[in-house]
Amino acid sequence: LGEALHAKGYYHYACLKDYDTAVRYFEQARHLLPNSSRIPESMAYVTRRRGEWDQSESFFNEAERLDPRNVYVLGQHGQSYIALRRFSEALHKFDQILNITLDDMDTLAVKASVAQAEGDLPRASALLVSLHPPPDDSNVLYAQVYQTILERRPAQIIPQLKEILAKPDPAWGYAIGEMRFWLGWAQEVAGDHAAAQESWRMARGDLEPFLKEQPENYNLLFDLALTNMGLGDKAAALTLSQRAMAAMRIEKDAFDGPAPIEILARVAAQVGEPDRAIAALQKVLAIPYEGPLGGGQCPLTPALLRLDPMFDPLRDDPRFQRLAASPAPK
Repeated sequence: LGEALHAKGYYHYACLKDYDTAVRYFEQARHLLPNSSRIPESMAYVTRRRGEWDQSESFFNEAERLDPRNVYVLGQHGQSYIALRRFSEALHKFDQILNITLDDMDTLAVKASVAQAEGDLPRASALLVSLHPPPDDSNVLYAQVYQTILERRPAQIIPQLKEILAKPDPAWGYAIGEMRFWLGWAQEVAGDHAAAQESWRMARGDLEPFLKEQPENYNLLFDLALTNMGLGDKAAALTLSQRAMAAMRIEKDAFDGPAPIEILARVAAQVGEPDRAIAALQKVLAIPYEGPLGGGQCPLTPALLRLDPMFDPLRDDPRFQRLAASPAPK
């Protein structure tokens, strides 16, 4: 019975996003399964979505006491610390994982993403250089691509992306179009504007049919907003950003909800809307969230503003300079 109650609660949490009902089921299940780590783990996820970060941390700690070698729980706890920009505590969690699963590639890539968010590109590079992910491990691959973009020397990674995209697995779905967006971004930063435009046109062609089937898929909306931004279609890019914000509201999801505001900031910066970009950046820099780009889902930080070429159009704006000069999160 306890397992059934937990399953019902998880359905209400994950599928219906009905957090109040989910909590009621979890609390009933807790009485029947007092030693199960899955109940506090699930409660940690619900309270995180509600923006109850301290409570979520307490539930994660309880789940870890009951199941100390559960690397998934440790990783999710680490992702919470990343969202909160409490990077040293996040790194401690990922080091705990590496003590259990030595040299885990995804964990090393997340540690590299944290180094990027802290502005320490040499440390990130040292973690990423020896990783050789399979083509379908986009978390590791995008951490590596983003590293080359932040370093402003992406030419080295472009052949690897082209090779994967020469024979993509159709089962990847819209991830093929997403990878074409990343290829285009790398080509643009490398100075090959014509190749970037071609990659982005192909990306748009890949992504648009999926959006017809999944009109509320905010990751698809992110990909298409950024792709249209690259193609110079300002109206489409801004409209898609707004659609993503409507599909994923902060009030409903404090963990993922702010990510569309970051996308809007990026689009607005690139399409000549500096006031909108600055307003969006001021908002996301002040709140925790899981970032939409890169391998480790880091939120924006002042260090990333200083490094990320997408914000180059704002560099001379004193408001942007103040945001980028803010002290690093503790």
